[in-house]
Amino acid sequence: MAIDLRSDTVTKPTAAMRTAMASAEVGDDVYGDDPSVNALEARVAALLGHEAGVFTPTGSLANQLGMRLHAKPGQEVATDLQAHVVRAELGAAAAFSGITSRTWDAPRGLLDVAQVREYVRPSAGPYLVSTTCVVVENTHNFGGGTIQPLENLIELRAFVDSVGIRLHLDGARLWNAHVVTGVPLATYGELFDSVSVCLSKGLGAPIGSVLVSSAANVSEARVWRKRYGAGMRQVGILAAAGTYAIDNHVARLADDHVRAARLAEACASAAPGVVEPSYVQTNIVPLDLTATTWDAATFAAAARERGVLVSVLGPRFVRLVTHLDVDDAGCALACEVLAALLGSAPN
Repeated sequence: MAIDLRSDTVTKPTAAMRTAMASAEVGDDVYGDDPSVNALEARVAALLGHEAGVFTPTGSLANQLGMRLHAKPGQEVATDLQAHVVRAELGAAAAFSGITSRTWDAPRGLLDVAQVREYVRPSAGPYLVSTTCVVVENTHNFGGGTIQPLENLIELRAFVDSVGIRLHLDGARLWNAHVVTGVPLATYGELFDSVSVCLSKGLGAPIGSVLVSSAANVSEARVWRKRYGAGMRQVGILAAAGTYAIDNHVARLADDHVRAARLAEACASAAPGVVEPSYVQTNIVPLDLTATTWDAATFAAAARERGVLVSVLGPRFVRLVTHLDVDDAGCALACEVLAALLGSAPN
């Protein structure tokens, strides 16, 4: 069986998770009658220091609902140019909500509050676009799993409060940041007006994210969730998977981080410059093949032939992501295969 490092979304539900799903108490969620969903939403909201939560099938939808709360059509969301909400959600903020965006380059996705101060334009008047929301991603996917320093987030909160801008956190992999830093989830969450967290990235649930915010905001988000066609019925089966994941799969993320570090070290040793191991903080290993003779597509094809799957995210850029379905033996084999390829030239 192939070692799949394309993403931490490729995991299969464990046997125990399937048992939890099969025994879940369910009801019609559109009517608010699904006790498993209600319990999950309340639990995640409490973990993140917010009043309420709403379950969504995808992280992209959770982000779109969050941004919709803070920006009206014709207003602007500001974030870095590699952020998931502008790079990997297919222009949904513009297509669905009429929201424009302003971006800046942020090496490794690291938040720099000075950049935010420079680029945002709150209350820009009748001729320019006004910024009403800043989006932060933690950990940062395309930045290579970067964790945002808590002091930067605190500084950003103080700034946006001073100019009347709202903050949304794309916390799809916030669980990973929490495990590495020990910073409580609520400490992160309370700095933002809304937060999305994913249950299928890293935690191993088959589907689902939760958006948390104030009770009033979540009530509005439910309306837009239904309007976007994502009203769900007996979805407690899926909520039970998310609850099981929170109960059992958060602390074990540390194992993924250790294995990602091993992959980074092996790749860097084989081809210095493709990755800086000290930058690999969580479960994502970015490989820049520019200094090698490989292009990303050829490298990925060669790795696949040898039983290792990787993601191609650019002409010379490959991403590896560790997760609960890659154990120590699988990691060791992937290290061997990828190092051998990086130390050679394409056929």
